[in-house]
Amino acid sequence: MVLDADAAYLALKARDARFDGRLFVGVTSTGVYCRPVCRVRTPRRENCRFFDSRAQAEAAAFRPCLKCRPEIAPGLSAMDSSRSLADDAARQIEHAVHGGEARSLPEVAARLGVTDRHLRRIFQAAHGVTPHAYLTTQRLLLAKQLLTDTALPVTQVALASGFVSLRRFNAAFAEHYRLTPSRLRGEGRAPTDGAPLRLAYRPPYDIDAVLGFFARRQVHGIEEVDGLEIRRTLAWPWRGERLLGWVACRFVPERHELHLHASPSLAPVLGGVLQRIRQGLDLDADPALVDRALAALPGGPQAGVRVPGAMDGFEVAARVVLGQQVTVKAACTLVQRLVDRFGTPVQTPWPALTHVFPDAVTIAAADPEVIGKLGIVRQRVKALQALAAEMAAGRLELHPAAPLAPTLDALRALPGVGEWTAQVIAMRALAWPDAWPATDIGLMNALGTRDPKQVAARAEAWRPWRAYAVMALWHRLENTA
Repeated sequence: MVLDADAAYLALKARDARFDGRLFVGVTSTGVYCRPVCRVRTPRRENCRFFDSRAQAEAAAFRPCLKCRPEIAPGLSAMDSSRSLADDAARQIEHAVHGGEARSLPEVAARLGVTDRHLRRIFQAAHGVTPHAYLTTQRLLLAKQLLTDTALPVTQVALASGFVSLRRFNAAFAEHYRLTPSRLRGEGRAPTDGAPLRLAYRPPYDIDAVLGFFARRQVHGIEEVDGLEIRRTLAWPWRGERLLGWVACRFVPERHELHLHASPSLAPVLGGVLQRIRQGLDLDADPALVDRALAALPGGPQAGVRVPGAMDGFEVAARVVLGQQVTVKAACTLVQRLVDRFGTPVQTPWPALTHVFPDAVTIAAADPEVIGKLGIVRQRVKALQALAAEMAAGRLELHPAAPLAPTLDALRALPGVGEWTAQVIAMRALAWPDAWPATDIGLMNALGTRDPKQVAARAEAWRPWRAYAVMALWHRLENTA
């Protein structure tokens, strides 16, 4: 716990959004736990118990508040704690739950190269709960959000949350929350047609910079920025098929929330969509930590800087490859041609959204000459198809739960993928907060030197948040261009 109990109570009384997702309070008189921003009457100090995580609160037999809804609180980024096995395991568990994967603890341990007994021991020490309890909390909170914000049938919610049967789902709810899923849906805000899914973030958040980044890079057919809303198409593998759909994300600054609408076609994978949106818009960042580290940036700090991530790992990696040694505008032109030629048509409510980005299987199997006729030079065609082949075969995964060092090594081994490309992919697709593409021309211009060693030396002061420094410097360059 970063705060002692008295300081935590002051944060609760102030409803301080900076501590949202980093602090939870269990109220002994009600048996409920809340976010520090909860709008109900502040409980008496002697009735409060404070926890670092939702899993710890639920392990102490508190159930989530129906008003402030702990399941929508921002999570923690990869740099909010050490790069320990326990933290890697937590990300693996969250990715599996939200991605609809039935991954057991021995499987998680095997991916990390340790025994499940060793993993249980270090996980308990680091997170204060067992991996199984952490897994159960993730599943139940996802289910609670789907029950509250959607009209999905209870059976579909159970499956989307990783429960193998409705019986086990009901039993888990009864044990942890002391009510049935149907009753929770009745006691919470009843879902209505058109109601959004809600996701919270910690202020400040530089919304203009994030939306500006996407707007300057938007490709007709797959994405569109309109005011405070970003809309795009999305594809998702599910049970041997490829679900096609769309998402629309609108910032609600006065509530420090993002409101999400998704097409009905994506209902079976809503948990994964929620997680992808969180990473894609960097909702889990803690600006208090980042802004403090970037105070010495040239031109002064940029409050609320975020790292725009990946709605689709392969798409971002492909766009980075196509953006090698060309301007942003030229890269967008190449991506546009790739979408027009190989994208899959999809129905959406907006005329500007007509296709989903081509998947790795399609690009890997394409005729290189056909790709080359789009104006993509031979070296980049080779790099693009090598990347696609590795992802299509399942030998390369690009998401925040993928192991950092082996993934970077696998990227560097691909033809045409150098350190700049690997670092930008790590920054956006792997959500690595300390990624640093030292040879980037924009960074060199911003820092007033063309010497990569001097660039790297200047950046040492911004560890472990160098990716955020990249975005702040890029943003200033784009605004002065």
